[in-house]
Amino acid sequence: MICLGIEGTAHTVGVGLVDSSGRVLSDASDMFRPPKGGIHPREAANHHAELVSGLIENAVESAGLDYSDIGLVSFSQGPGLGPCLRTVATAARALSISLSIPVIGVNHCVAHVEIGRLGNNARDPLMLYASGGNTQVIAYSKGRYRVFGETMDIGVGNMLDKFGIMAGLGFYAGPRIEELAKNGSVLLELPYSVKGMDVAFSGILTAARHHLSRGVRIEDLCFSLQETVFAMLTEITERALAQAEKNEVVLAGGVARNRRLSGMVRSMASERGASVYEPPFKYLVDNGVMIAWNGLLAYGSGQRMELKDTVVNQRYRTDQVEVTWR
Repeated sequence: MICLGIEGTAHTVGVGLVDSSGRVLSDASDMFRPPKGGIHPREAANHHAELVSGLIENAVESAGLDYSDIGLVSFSQGPGLGPCLRTVATAARALSISLSIPVIGVNHCVAHVEIGRLGNNARDPLMLYASGGNTQVIAYSKGRYRVFGETMDIGVGNMLDKFGIMAGLGFYAGPRIEELAKNGSVLLELPYSVKGMDVAFSGILTAARHHLSRGVRIEDLCFSLQETVFAMLTEITERALAQAEKNEVVLAGGVARNRRLSGMVRSMASERGASVYEPPFKYLVDNGVMIAWNGLLAYGSGQRMELKDTVVNQRYRTDQVEVTWR
């Protein structure tokens, strides 16, 4: 079976085609880039609505397929920005009706887990999921992906982007922060906010604003921000490895593209005798391929949805999903 997956939880609208063996047939996406400030949900949804049909056509054409070859359509049902989720859900329903094929909604976070497991030797990994809106440490147990630790306020990527706006680095500031941090050397004091298995970032953002007002070198501040925040994420990942008795880690989410974060996690895992896996670099960020693959897993294990079941869920938690395919 071939599944067409549509992603649209936040800034990226993506379309992927995958077959039941996990072979990626095509991958098309476009990211909404606001002219100033952060993401406005309605503006991002308008961006997705304008581009999604063209991306679907491009994905099918580049795969060398006809629409009749597609047996399933899946979409990101949540969590995410409501207007964006509704846009891609509408597109998925329209395809389902017009092609007379089943439709299934998947959890965006779980889709990151499954694309992280695809194509590597990881059997039962712990996952560090670090993205704009989501920050969680996840492991499978008794039919669900359990959240061992998570952010108590905002996602790590959102925090970095908010800092980037304050510092004049522009939006989607993560790559710029990473580059500047390479030239930093002074570790400035920032709150180390680990609370049990959870983390908090809003206090770090406030402290960073204070440092900016003092005129510190931006390179040192970016360096300090990364060292503090990524050490927090590495700590809760290590603690979860011990608690869940796992010896494998999978990285996921756009922030996991940062080589300093992946380096910290790899160093920690090496000291524990654990292995670290990463999906191909382009699949760390949001994409339609992961939605298509998760749709195939869910459908192949017997999950079905009627159109009335495809209502989006902005607060669709990772641990609410019944993982029937494992």
